[in-house]
Amino acid sequence: MKDFIEELKWRGMLQDCTPESFDLLNKGEVITGYLGIDPTGDSLHIGHLVSIMMLKHFQLCGHKPIVLLGGATGMIGDPSGKLEERKLLDENTLRHNENCIKKQLMKFLDFESDMPNKALLVNNYDWMSKWTFLDFIRDIGKHITVNYMIAKDSVKKRLETGISFTEFSYQLVQAYDYFYLYNNNGCKLQIGGADQWGNITTGIELIRRKCGGEASGITCPLITKSDGKKFGKTEEGNVWLDASKTSPYKFYQFWINCSDEDAAHYIKIFTLLKKEEIEEIIKKHNESPHLRILQKTLAEELTNIVHSKDDTETCVKASNLLFGKNSFENLKELSEDLFLQVFEGVPQFPISSDILENEGINIIELLSEKAKIFSSKSEAKRVLKDGGVQINKRKVDESIYINTNYLLNNKYILVQIGKKNFYIIYKI
Repeated sequence: MKDFIEELKWRGMLQDCTPESFDLLNKGEVITGYLGIDPTGDSLHIGHLVSIMMLKHFQLCGHKPIVLLGGATGMIGDPSGKLEERKLLDENTLRHNENCIKKQLMKFLDFESDMPNKALLVNNYDWMSKWTFLDFIRDIGKHITVNYMIAKDSVKKRLETGISFTEFSYQLVQAYDYFYLYNNNGCKLQIGGADQWGNITTGIELIRRKCGGEASGITCPLITKSDGKKFGKTEEGNVWLDASKTSPYKFYQFWINCSDEDAAHYIKIFTLLKKEEIEEIIKKHNESPHLRILQKTLAEELTNIVHSKDDTETCVKASNLLFGKNSFENLKELSEDLFLQVFEGVPQFPISSDILENEGINIIELLSEKAKIFSSKSEAKRVLKDGGVQINKRKVDESIYINTNYLLNNKYILVQIGKKNFYIIYKI
Protein backbone atom coordinates (compact mmCIF):
# COMPACT_ATOMS: atom_id res chain seq x y z
CA MET A 1 0.00 0.00 0.00
CA LYS A 2 1.38 3.40 -1.06
CA ASP A 3 2.42 5.77 1.77
CA PHE A 4 -0.15 8.59 1.79
CA ILE A 5 1.81 10.97 4.03
CA GLU A 6 5.02 10.57 2.02
CA GLU A 7 3.04 11.25 -1.15
CA LEU A 8 1.73 14.49 0.35
CA LYS A 9 5.19 15.51 1.59
CA TRP A 10 7.02 15.40 -1.75
CA ARG A 11 4.12 17.15 -3.45
CA GLY A 12 4.19 19.99 -0.87
CA MET A 13 0.65 19.19 0.25
CA LEU A 14 1.18 18.59 3.97
CA GLN A 15 0.67 21.41 6.47
CA ASP A 16 -0.44 20.02 9.85
CA CYS A 17 -0.80 16.44 10.97
CA THR A 18 -1.78 14.92 14.30
CA PRO A 19 0.84 12.48 15.65
CA GLU A 20 -1.72 9.65 15.58
CA SER A 21 -2.00 9.99 11.79
CA PHE A 22 1.42 8.41 11.22
CA ASP A 23 0.55 5.31 13.27
CA LEU A 24 -2.92 5.09 11.74
CA LEU A 25 -1.71 5.26 8.15
CA ASN A 26 1.29 2.96 8.65
CA LYS A 27 -0.73 -0.07 9.75
CA GLY A 28 -1.16 -1.30 6.18
CA GLU A 29 -4.93 -1.21 6.58
CA VAL A 30 -7.63 0.53 4.56
CA ILE A 31 -8.46 3.74 6.46
CA THR A 32 -11.65 5.77 6.01
CA GLY A 33 -11.16 9.54 5.86
CA TYR A 34 -13.39 12.45 4.97
CA LEU A 35 -13.35 15.92 3.51
CA GLY A 36 -16.16 18.40 4.14
CA ILE A 37 -17.35 20.88 1.53
CA ASP A 38 -20.10 23.40 2.21
CA PRO A 39 -22.30 23.92 -0.87
CA THR A 40 -22.30 27.72 -0.60
CA GLY A 41 -22.20 28.00 -4.42
CA ASP A 42 -23.31 25.87 -7.36
CA SER A 43 -19.72 25.27 -8.48
CA LEU A 44 -16.38 24.51 -6.93
CA HIS A 45 -13.47 26.79 -7.80
CA ILE A 46 -9.78 25.97 -8.07
CA GLY A 47 -9.25 26.94 -4.43
CA HIS A 48 -11.10 23.70 -3.56
CA LEU A 49 -8.78 21.60 -5.69
CA VAL A 50 -5.95 21.22 -3.16
CA SER A 51 -8.04 19.33 -0.60
CA ILE A 52 -9.88 17.43 -3.36
CA MET A 53 -6.54 16.29 -4.79
CA MET A 54 -5.52 15.23 -1.28
CA LEU A 55 -8.59 13.02 -1.14
CA LYS A 56 -7.81 11.70 -4.63
CA HIS A 57 -4.31 10.66 -3.52
CA PHE A 58 -5.86 9.15 -0.36
CA GLN A 59 -8.00 6.92 -2.58
CA LEU A 60 -5.11 6.07 -4.92
CA CYS A 61 -3.13 4.96 -1.86
CA GLY A 62 -5.84 2.35 -1.24
CA HIS A 63 -7.90 4.17 1.40
CA LYS A 64 -11.62 4.95 1.41
CA PRO A 65 -12.63 8.59 0.92
CA ILE A 66 -15.87 10.20 2.08
CA VAL A 67 -17.00 13.56 0.77
CA LEU A 68 -19.34 15.28 3.17
CA LEU A 69 -21.52 17.93 1.57
CA GLY A 70 -22.55 20.36 4.26
CA GLY A 71 -26.27 20.71 3.71
CA ALA A 72 -26.55 21.64 7.40
CA THR A 73 -23.28 23.51 7.96
CA GLY A 74 -23.87 25.37 4.69
CA MET A 75 -26.97 26.86 6.32
CA ILE A 76 -24.78 28.28 9.11
CA GLY A 77 -21.57 29.46 7.48
CA ASP A 78 -18.00 28.74 8.54
CA PRO A 79 -16.24 31.77 10.11
CA SER A 80 -12.79 30.32 9.30
CA GLY A 81 -10.77 32.73 7.19
CA LYS A 82 -13.63 35.24 7.00
CA LEU A 83 -13.72 38.79 8.31
CA GLU A 84 -17.49 39.06 8.22
CA GLU A 85 -20.50 36.79 8.45
CA ARG A 86 -21.52 34.83 5.38
CA LYS A 87 -24.90 35.21 3.74
CA LEU A 88 -27.21 32.40 4.87
CA LEU A 89 -28.66 30.29 2.06
CA ASP A 90 -32.11 28.73 1.93
CA GLU A 91 -32.56 24.96 1.67
CA ASN A 92 -33.65 24.91 -2.00
CA THR A 93 -30.53 26.82 -3.05
CA LEU A 94 -28.33 24.49 -1.03
CA ARG A 95 -29.92 21.39 -2.60
CA HIS A 96 -29.31 22.78 -6.08
CA ASN A 97 -25.69 23.56 -5.18
CA GLU A 98 -25.16 20.04 -3.83
CA ASN A 99 -26.30 18.41 -7.08
CA CYS A 100 -23.98 20.60 -9.13
CA ILE A 101 -20.98 19.95 -6.89
CA LYS A 102 -21.58 16.19 -6.89
CA LYS A 103 -21.23 16.09 -10.69
CA GLN A 104 -17.91 17.93 -10.47
CA LEU A 105 -16.54 15.64 -7.75
CA MET A 106 -17.20 12.57 -9.89
CA LYS A 107 -14.45 13.76 -12.26
CA PHE A 108 -11.89 13.34 -9.48
CA LEU A 109 -13.05 10.47 -7.28
CA ASP A 110 -14.23 6.96 -8.04
CA PHE A 111 -17.75 6.65 -6.62
CA GLU A 112 -18.94 3.75 -8.79
CA SER A 113 -16.38 0.92 -8.95
CA ASP A 114 -16.71 -2.39 -7.14
CA MET A 115 -13.56 -1.69 -5.14
CA PRO A 116 -13.96 -1.69 -1.32
CA ASN A 117 -12.42 1.78 -1.20
CA LYS A 118 -14.83 3.45 -3.62
CA ALA A 119 -15.76 6.97 -2.54
CA LEU A 120 -18.90 7.73 -0.57
CA LEU A 121 -20.93 10.93 -0.70
CA VAL A 122 -22.89 11.96 2.40
CA ASN A 123 -24.85 15.02 3.50
CA ASN A 124 -24.75 16.21 7.11
CA TYR A 125 -28.30 17.54 6.78
CA ASP A 126 -29.44 13.89 6.92
CA TRP A 127 -28.40 13.60 10.58
CA MET A 128 -28.35 17.20 11.78
CA SER A 129 -31.98 17.74 10.75
CA LYS A 130 -33.04 15.06 13.23
CA TRP A 131 -31.71 16.98 16.24
CA THR A 132 -33.73 19.44 18.28
CA PHE A 133 -31.83 22.47 19.55
CA LEU A 134 -32.20 21.49 23.21
CA ASP A 135 -31.09 17.90 22.62
CA PHE A 136 -28.02 19.01 20.70
CA ILE A 137 -26.76 21.54 23.26
CA ARG A 138 -27.43 19.07 26.07
CA ASP A 139 -25.95 15.90 24.52
CA ILE A 140 -23.16 17.38 22.39
CA GLY A 141 -22.54 20.95 23.60
CA LYS A 142 -21.71 19.87 27.15
CA HIS A 143 -18.59 18.01 25.97
CA ILE A 144 -16.80 21.07 24.55
CA THR A 145 -16.19 24.16 26.70
CA VAL A 146 -16.58 27.74 25.51
CA ASN A 147 -12.98 28.36 26.61
CA TYR A 148 -11.83 25.59 24.26
CA MET A 149 -13.86 27.00 21.36
CA ILE A 150 -12.79 30.63 21.64
CA ALA A 151 -9.12 29.59 21.79
CA LYS A 152 -9.34 28.59 18.12
CA ASP A 153 -7.80 31.09 15.69
CA SER A 154 -10.90 31.10 13.48
CA VAL A 155 -12.97 32.37 16.42
CA LYS A 156 -10.30 34.59 17.98
CA LYS A 157 -9.96 36.71 14.85
CA ARG A 158 -13.71 37.18 14.59
CA LEU A 159 -14.18 38.14 18.24
CA GLU A 160 -12.54 41.46 17.40
CA THR A 161 -15.11 42.33 14.72
CA GLY A 162 -18.04 40.37 16.15
CA ILE A 163 -19.28 36.83 15.63
CA SER A 164 -22.89 35.67 15.88
CA PHE A 165 -23.90 32.63 17.92
CA THR A 166 -24.87 31.03 14.60
CA GLU A 167 -21.31 31.10 13.28
CA PHE A 168 -19.83 30.39 16.70
CA SER A 169 -21.81 27.12 16.76
CA TYR A 170 -20.33 26.02 13.39
CA GLN A 171 -17.29 24.52 15.08
CA LEU A 172 -19.47 22.30 17.25
CA VAL A 173 -21.66 21.14 14.37
CA GLN A 174 -18.61 20.20 12.28
CA ALA A 175 -17.16 18.39 15.29
CA TYR A 176 -20.34 16.35 15.51
CA ASP A 177 -20.03 15.47 11.80
CA TYR A 178 -16.70 13.83 12.55
CA PHE A 179 -18.15 12.06 15.59
CA TYR A 180 -21.09 10.79 13.49
CA LEU A 181 -18.86 9.46 10.70
CA TYR A 182 -16.50 7.93 13.29
CA ASN A 183 -19.37 6.00 14.87
CA ASN A 184 -21.33 5.10 11.75
CA ASN A 185 -18.67 4.75 9.05
CA GLY A 186 -15.52 3.93 10.99
CA CYS A 187 -14.00 7.22 9.81
CA LYS A 188 -10.74 7.96 11.64
CA LEU A 189 -9.21 10.73 9.56
CA GLN A 190 -10.41 14.19 8.56
CA ILE A 191 -8.75 16.08 5.70
CA GLY A 192 -9.02 19.80 5.04
CA GLY A 193 -7.30 23.09 4.27
CA ALA A 194 -5.03 24.73 6.83
CA ASP A 195 -7.88 27.07 7.86
CA GLN A 196 -9.84 24.00 9.02
CA TRP A 197 -7.31 22.85 11.62
CA GLY A 198 -9.29 24.32 14.53
CA ASN A 199 -12.54 22.67 13.42
CA ILE A 200 -10.78 19.35 12.80
CA THR A 201 -9.14 19.23 16.22
CA THR A 202 -12.47 20.08 17.89
CA GLY A 203 -13.95 17.01 16.20
CA ILE A 204 -11.06 14.88 17.45
CA GLU A 205 -11.61 16.26 20.97
CA LEU A 206 -15.34 15.51 20.85
CA ILE A 207 -14.67 11.91 19.81
CA ARG A 208 -12.20 11.54 22.68
CA ARG A 209 -14.47 13.07 25.31
CA LYS A 210 -17.75 11.49 24.22
CA CYS A 211 -16.68 7.93 23.49
CA GLY A 212 -12.98 7.68 24.33
CA GLY A 213 -12.07 7.13 20.68
CA GLU A 214 -8.93 8.12 18.80
CA ALA A 215 -9.16 10.08 15.57
CA SER A 216 -6.70 12.01 13.40
CA GLY A 217 -6.46 15.02 11.16
CA ILE A 218 -4.33 16.21 8.24
CA THR A 219 -4.39 19.61 6.54
CA CYS A 220 -2.90 20.96 3.35
CA PRO A 221 -1.36 24.43 3.05
CA LEU A 222 -3.38 27.32 1.68
CA ILE A 223 -1.89 27.98 -1.74
CA THR A 224 -0.60 31.43 -2.65
CA LYS A 225 1.15 32.75 -5.73
CA SER A 226 4.87 33.48 -5.71
CA ASP A 227 4.16 37.22 -5.76
CA GLY A 228 2.09 36.90 -2.58
CA LYS A 229 -1.26 37.42 -4.29
CA LYS A 230 -4.21 35.14 -3.61
CA PHE A 231 -4.23 31.93 -5.61
CA GLY A 232 -7.21 31.21 -7.87
CA LYS A 233 -8.27 34.82 -8.32
CA THR A 234 -8.17 36.84 -11.52
CA GLU A 235 -9.30 40.38 -12.24
CA GLU A 236 -12.69 38.89 -13.10
CA GLY A 237 -12.88 36.90 -9.84
CA ASN A 238 -12.65 33.18 -9.02
CA VAL A 239 -11.57 30.56 -11.54
CA TRP A 240 -14.50 28.13 -11.47
CA LEU A 241 -14.75 24.48 -12.48
CA ASP A 242 -18.13 25.13 -14.12
CA ALA A 243 -17.65 25.90 -17.83
CA SER A 244 -20.56 28.38 -17.78
CA LYS A 245 -18.75 30.46 -15.13
CA THR A 246 -15.18 30.10 -16.41
CA SER A 247 -14.89 28.89 -20.00
CA PRO A 248 -12.51 26.00 -20.72
CA TYR A 249 -10.29 28.42 -22.65
CA LYS A 250 -10.10 30.89 -19.73
CA PHE A 251 -9.44 27.96 -17.38
CA TYR A 252 -6.66 26.70 -19.65
CA GLN A 253 -5.15 30.16 -19.97
CA PHE A 254 -5.08 30.63 -16.18
CA TRP A 255 -2.54 27.81 -15.89
CA ILE A 256 -0.66 28.83 -19.05
CA ASN A 257 -0.11 32.29 -17.54
CA CYS A 258 1.48 30.97 -14.32
CA SER A 259 5.04 32.01 -13.55
CA ASP A 260 7.77 29.36 -13.85
CA GLU A 261 8.07 29.23 -10.05
CA ASP A 262 4.34 28.76 -9.54
CA ALA A 263 4.02 26.18 -12.33
CA ALA A 264 6.80 24.05 -10.80
CA HIS A 265 4.90 24.16 -7.50
CA TYR A 266 1.40 23.64 -8.91
CA ILE A 267 2.26 20.70 -11.16
CA LYS A 268 3.03 18.63 -8.04
CA ILE A 269 -0.19 19.62 -6.31
CA PHE A 270 -2.78 19.64 -9.07
CA THR A 271 -1.75 16.76 -11.31
CA LEU A 272 -1.38 13.03 -10.84
CA LEU A 273 1.95 12.91 -12.63
CA LYS A 274 4.60 10.87 -10.82
CA LYS A 275 7.70 12.36 -9.21
CA GLU A 276 10.05 11.12 -11.96
CA GLU A 277 7.78 12.51 -14.69
CA ILE A 278 7.57 15.93 -13.02
CA GLU A 279 11.33 16.11 -12.48
CA GLU A 280 11.86 15.35 -16.18
CA ILE A 281 9.34 18.02 -17.23
CA ILE A 282 11.00 20.62 -14.97
CA LYS A 283 14.41 19.68 -16.41
CA LYS A 284 13.19 20.11 -20.01
CA HIS A 285 11.49 23.37 -19.09
CA ASN A 286 14.66 24.80 -17.56
CA GLU A 287 16.60 23.92 -20.71
CA SER A 288 14.13 25.87 -22.89
CA PRO A 289 12.04 28.18 -20.66
CA HIS A 290 10.63 30.08 -23.66
CA LEU A 291 8.71 26.95 -24.72
CA ARG A 292 6.76 27.04 -21.41
CA ILE A 293 6.69 23.24 -21.20
CA LEU A 294 5.75 23.35 -17.50
CA GLN A 295 2.79 25.66 -18.02
CA LYS A 296 1.52 23.76 -21.06
CA THR A 297 1.69 20.40 -19.28
CA LEU A 298 -0.04 21.80 -16.20
CA ALA A 299 -2.78 23.46 -18.27
CA GLU A 300 -3.42 20.35 -20.37
CA GLU A 301 -3.50 17.97 -17.39
CA LEU A 302 -5.95 20.13 -15.43
CA THR A 303 -8.22 20.93 -18.39
CA ASN A 304 -8.41 17.22 -19.21
CA ILE A 305 -9.65 16.40 -15.71
CA VAL A 306 -11.97 19.35 -15.09
CA HIS A 307 -13.42 19.59 -18.60
CA SER A 308 -12.45 16.99 -21.24
CA LYS A 309 -9.71 15.98 -23.64
CA ASP A 310 -11.74 17.46 -26.50
CA ASP A 311 -11.91 20.80 -24.66
CA THR A 312 -8.17 20.66 -24.06
CA GLU A 313 -7.46 20.02 -27.74
CA THR A 314 -9.68 22.96 -28.68
CA CYS A 315 -7.92 25.23 -26.19
CA VAL A 316 -4.48 24.22 -27.45
CA LYS A 317 -5.59 24.79 -31.04
CA ALA A 318 -7.03 28.22 -30.22
CA SER A 319 -3.88 29.23 -28.37
CA ASN A 320 -1.65 28.12 -31.24
CA LEU A 321 -3.87 29.89 -33.77
CA LEU A 322 -3.80 33.18 -31.90
CA PHE A 323 -0.16 33.34 -30.97
CA GLY A 324 1.42 31.48 -33.87
CA LYS A 325 2.35 32.77 -37.29
CA ASN A 326 -0.25 33.73 -39.89
CA SER A 327 -2.59 34.91 -37.13
CA PHE A 328 -5.02 36.55 -39.57
CA GLU A 329 -5.69 33.33 -41.45
CA ASN A 330 -5.78 31.43 -38.17
CA LEU A 331 -8.49 33.70 -36.76
CA LYS A 332 -10.77 32.65 -39.60
CA GLU A 333 -10.54 29.05 -38.40
CA LEU A 334 -12.03 29.85 -34.97
CA SER A 335 -15.70 29.00 -34.60
CA GLU A 336 -17.94 31.78 -33.30
CA ASP A 337 -18.31 30.03 -29.95
CA LEU A 338 -14.55 29.63 -29.48
CA PHE A 339 -13.87 33.16 -30.72
CA LEU A 340 -16.21 34.52 -28.02
CA GLN A 341 -14.62 32.27 -25.39
CA VAL A 342 -11.15 33.51 -26.25
CA PHE A 343 -12.20 37.16 -26.11
CA GLU A 344 -14.65 36.85 -23.23
CA GLY A 345 -14.97 40.15 -21.36
CA VAL A 346 -13.46 42.22 -24.18
CA PRO A 347 -15.37 45.52 -24.79
CA GLN A 348 -17.76 45.20 -27.73
CA PHE A 349 -19.19 47.84 -30.05
CA PRO A 350 -22.06 47.37 -32.52
CA ILE A 351 -22.00 48.76 -36.04
CA SER A 352 -24.72 48.77 -38.67
CA SER A 353 -24.20 46.34 -41.55
CA ASP A 354 -25.08 49.18 -43.98
CA ILE A 355 -21.92 51.06 -42.99
CA LEU A 356 -19.74 48.10 -43.93
CA GLU A 357 -21.25 47.55 -47.37
CA ASN A 358 -19.29 48.29 -50.56
CA GLU A 359 -16.19 50.43 -49.78
CA GLY A 360 -17.01 50.52 -46.07
CA ILE A 361 -15.79 53.08 -43.54
CA ASN A 362 -12.39 54.69 -42.98
CA ILE A 363 -10.49 53.20 -40.04
CA ILE A 364 -10.14 56.57 -38.26
CA GLU A 365 -13.87 57.25 -38.34
CA LEU A 366 -14.65 53.68 -37.31
CA LEU A 367 -12.42 53.72 -34.23
CA SER A 368 -13.17 57.26 -33.04
CA GLU A 369 -16.78 57.98 -33.98
CA LYS A 370 -18.57 54.65 -34.45
CA ALA A 371 -16.84 52.34 -31.97
CA LYS A 372 -15.42 55.19 -29.83
CA ILE A 373 -12.30 53.19 -29.00
CA PHE A 374 -10.40 56.48 -29.33
CA SER A 375 -11.68 59.74 -27.87
CA SER A 376 -10.88 61.73 -31.02
CA LYS A 377 -9.83 61.42 -34.64
CA SER A 378 -6.47 62.99 -33.85
CA GLU A 379 -5.73 60.35 -31.20
CA ALA A 380 -6.74 57.57 -33.59
CA LYS A 381 -4.55 59.07 -36.34
CA ARG A 382 -1.54 59.35 -34.01
CA VAL A 383 -1.72 55.73 -32.80
CA LEU A 384 -2.27 54.46 -36.35
CA LYS A 385 0.74 56.43 -37.55
CA ASP A 386 2.86 54.83 -34.80
CA GLY A 387 1.79 51.35 -35.95
CA GLY A 388 -0.18 50.68 -32.77
CA VAL A 389 -3.41 49.36 -34.34
CA GLN A 390 -4.12 45.85 -35.62
CA ILE A 391 -7.30 44.67 -37.28
CA ASN A 392 -7.78 40.90 -37.11
CA LYS A 393 -4.10 40.56 -36.01
CA ARG A 394 -2.74 42.59 -38.94
CA LYS A 395 -1.22 46.05 -38.60
CA VAL A 396 -3.11 48.75 -40.49
CA ASP A 397 -2.58 52.41 -41.35
CA GLU A 398 -4.93 55.39 -41.59
CA SER A 399 -5.63 54.89 -45.27
CA ILE A 400 -7.65 51.67 -45.10
CA TYR A 401 -11.41 51.27 -45.25
CA ILE A 402 -13.11 48.52 -43.25
CA ASN A 403 -15.87 46.62 -45.04
CA THR A 404 -17.54 43.20 -44.94
CA ASN A 405 -14.34 41.54 -46.18
CA TYR A 406 -12.91 42.06 -42.69
CA LEU A 407 -15.70 40.21 -40.89
CA LEU A 408 -14.85 37.03 -38.98
CA ASN A 409 -17.69 34.52 -38.88
CA ASN A 410 -19.51 37.10 -41.02
CA LYS A 411 -20.04 39.19 -37.89
CA TYR A 412 -16.93 40.24 -35.91
CA ILE A 413 -13.92 42.50 -36.34
CA LEU A 414 -11.07 42.15 -33.85
CA VAL A 415 -9.31 45.39 -32.95
CA GLN A 416 -6.01 45.38 -31.05
CA ILE A 417 -4.44 48.56 -29.67
CA GLY A 418 -0.87 48.03 -28.53
CA LYS A 419 0.03 44.61 -27.14
CA LYS A 420 -2.79 43.84 -24.72
CA ASN A 421 -5.87 45.98 -25.41
CA PHE A 422 -8.50 44.14 -27.44
CA TYR A 423 -11.92 45.26 -28.67
CA ILE A 424 -14.61 43.62 -30.77
CA ILE A 425 -16.76 45.42 -33.32
CA TYR A 426 -19.77 43.38 -34.35
CA LYS A 427 -22.26 43.76 -37.17
CA ILE A 428 -25.94 44.33 -36.39
